[in-house]
Amino acid sequence: MDAARTLKILLSQLNTVIVGKPGQIQDCVACLLAGGHLLIDDVPGVGKTTLAHALARSFGLQFSRVQFTSDLMPSDLSGVSVFERAKEAFVFHPGPIFAQVLLADEINRASPRTQSALLEAMEEKQVSVEGHTRPLPQPFFVIATQNPLDQVGTYPLPESQLDRFLMRISLGYPDRAAERDLLSGNDRRAMVDALQTVMRPGELAQLQALVQAVHTAGPLLDYVQDLLAATRSGAWFVQGLSPRAGIAVLRAAKAQALLSGRDYVAPDDVQAILPQTIAHRLIPVESAARGSQEQVRAMLAAVALP
Repeated sequence: MDAARTLKILLSQLNTVIVGKPGQIQDCVACLLAGGHLLIDDVPGVGKTTLAHALARSFGLQFSRVQFTSDLMPSDLSGVSVFERAKEAFVFHPGPIFAQVLLADEINRASPRTQSALLEAMEEKQVSVEGHTRPLPQPFFVIATQNPLDQVGTYPLPESQLDRFLMRISLGYPDRAAERDLLSGNDRRAMVDALQTVMRPGELAQLQALVQAVHTAGPLLDYVQDLLAATRSGAWFVQGLSPRAGIAVLRAAKAQALLSGRDYVAPDDVQAILPQTIAHRLIPVESAARGSQEQVRAMLAAVALP
């Protein structure tokens, strides 16, 4: 497999469906290559669900969608055992979580109990149902969409669940040229249905192995540690990043390096993915009059390069 050519075709195809957002699309692909989960935080109608469908189809992965609502129960995700008279036994019927790509649409409209049901699945790649542990398909990738917290009927995600997402991105409104393309072009759903599968079975696992093999030099690791220490200094954020978050930063930077055609991580890779990878894990200090991503960028400018 020619990794560079495959990734170029994949990105080009996705950019034909979600127009004017090449940076966000590259973040999504990097997140999947790094083996993480993705949170898309934005207002309704900007293409979050379309992007999730396009990713699954382009990667050739089994797709499942769950619309999160206030009455959604954990068993609606994981599945239930039903007594079947013909077999005279209870038979487990797996829920929609048993898919390679799970779209948790409007995740923060569900109750905290249902949101927490995803925790084990996202971290352990398995679910425990009625005393039995059942493995999930591989790969297992959660794409969750979230509406702004000031909208009616939303619940904030707990910190423990936010930490399970490798990246949080926002698509935002399209620019004028991209919006004109949307208004005058083909229906996006029809375009997604017509997408070709770019990867054969097993090729995603090969690419994820290539990501793990990307080299990180000593000075680069020093730089990442300097950034972690800056988040813990109290000057920028209330509480700093955990070691697990530091590992997440490296995984995302390795995927970014592979997408850039390199077999080593450069400081540019860390800077490119840092706001999307850590901002949702941090709370700015009270004196900060800006959002978390802006604070991360200000911190990046203050930390010396290796």
